[in-house]
Amino acid sequence: MTAADWRPLRDLGFDDRACLEVAHVVGIFNYLTRLADGFGLALDPETEAAARTRTPLHR
Repeated sequence: MTAADWRPLRDLGFDDRACLEVAHVVGIFNYLTRLADGFGLALDPETEAAARTRTPLHR
């Protein structure tokens, strides 16, 4: 990554710490989704249907 990659966040007022936090959240999300895919985990039907229709789940 280069400084130009961070420019949109910087333009919104993100400092170094906030940019680092964004990088950590994105990294963890990518790791967990790859792990779930590797284990063959699937969403339950209710969650999958809600995702398709962009409907919030009420539990």
